[in-house]
Amino acid sequence: MAANKDGNQSGNGSGGFFSSIASSLSNFGSAMSKSVNGLLGYEGLEVVNPEGGNEDAGAEAQRGRWKAEDRDNYWKMMQKYIGADITSLVTLPVIICEPMTNLQKMAELMEYSYLLELADECEDPHMRLVYAATWFISVYYALQRTWKPFNPILGETYELVNHAGITFIAEQVCHHPPIGAAHAENEHFTYDITSKVKSKFLGNSVEVYPLGRSRLTLKKSGVVLDLVPPPTKVHNLIFGRTWIDSPGEMILTNLTTGDKALLYFQPCGWFGAGRYEVDGYVYNSEEEPKILMTGKWNESMSYQPCDLEGEPLPGSTMKEVWKAADAPKNEKFQYTYFAHKINSFDTAPKKLLASDSRLRPDRSALEKGDVSKASSEKSRLEERQRADRRTREAKGDEFKPKWFNLSNEICPTPWGDLEVYEYNGKYHEHRSAIDSSNHVEEADAKTIEFNPWGYEDSVVA
Repeated sequence: MAANKDGNQSGNGSGGFFSSIASSLSNFGSAMSKSVNGLLGYEGLEVVNPEGGNEDAGAEAQRGRWKAEDRDNYWKMMQKYIGADITSLVTLPVIICEPMTNLQKMAELMEYSYLLELADECEDPHMRLVYAATWFISVYYALQRTWKPFNPILGETYELVNHAGITFIAEQVCHHPPIGAAHAENEHFTYDITSKVKSKFLGNSVEVYPLGRSRLTLKKSGVVLDLVPPPTKVHNLIFGRTWIDSPGEMILTNLTTGDKALLYFQPCGWFGAGRYEVDGYVYNSEEEPKILMTGKWNESMSYQPCDLEGEPLPGSTMKEVWKAADAPKNEKFQYTYFAHKINSFDTAPKKLLASDSRLRPDRSALEKGDVSKASSEKSRLEERQRADRRTREAKGDEFKPKWFNLSNEICPTPWGDLEVYEYNGKYHEHRSAIDSSNHVEEADAKTIEFNPWGYEDSVVA
């Protein structure tokens, strides 16, 4: 794989890197998917087996985690939403959920934070991008899980401490549309994100477009990095075994110098060809390739210095920069050891906020395997949230997050504009007051009742 001086990549001079990706994408649909039209009532149903060809779609359709009756009923109900953004339209059953919320999922990026320590201490500006880009890629190992996290309640929070000196706070700052904001910090970096998604429901799959804004600041050099991630597609939502792919480009730009990392997440092809693969380059501000990067987002990433044509420098060697940690075997929800820490109270601070995701009764019930209780608790929380909204509207109040403020900045993304929420610093003041106090009564966090509510007198209809 070579790169020309404009920073564009080409495939051995025959058609170009971009055209090869376009060709792969066009072949992807015809080669791997098949409409299961032989069954009455399932016209237009597309089932994709990432490990096979197009001849086994019928058999693949019978697989998956849904019971046949639930699957059929849900398919009939969801057909009216085909082509729509279902981010806020549909209440999904607990059967497809994992015992974690979207706020907690945002914290999974912190697992390999040692990469940011390396980036912060690094004097080479291009290697800084290698470390930082790899850090952003590393979270895709967690994103491959096919279970859906719970949607947070408005005002819900998640706190994380006791990991690499990081203080992490996330808050659900808007319900319609769902928007979460998070801030993380230690001695090496600060990380801020406003997270919002746009979706397109396609029947048995959904395309997810990340409208969020991610900013990473390395403290030693002061450089600010901005991320544009690739979109994601979730296949076989109802029929077949659910799996996830993120074909497209990831761009990490150094806003201070103009250097950037441009990486391509390859689409899954026939019999899994290309699945998980990531390739690309780190470019300087003149758009000249400096370092090539390659690997698989579910396994490892490596790098090697390159010349202006994108070819490895003579005498240089490919070096591994990150490898995914071992994960528990036969884990139902495909959790890593770090994912279990996120659900654990071992990573909770003293005097945990009552709005924390760990305390949700539906999440806790699902974690214990009680699907029936998780379903009823989920419904109860959703009804209480509606009651809170009615009370707020009746009083003429406007919801205001505690730890983030809505800024005046509108951030453009490839999929739409985003209103940016900024960390207001109040959480740091809150934690400092608790940590410096000698009279903090340490209650058992597990006994705290989940309470993100704005009004205690809201009446459930």
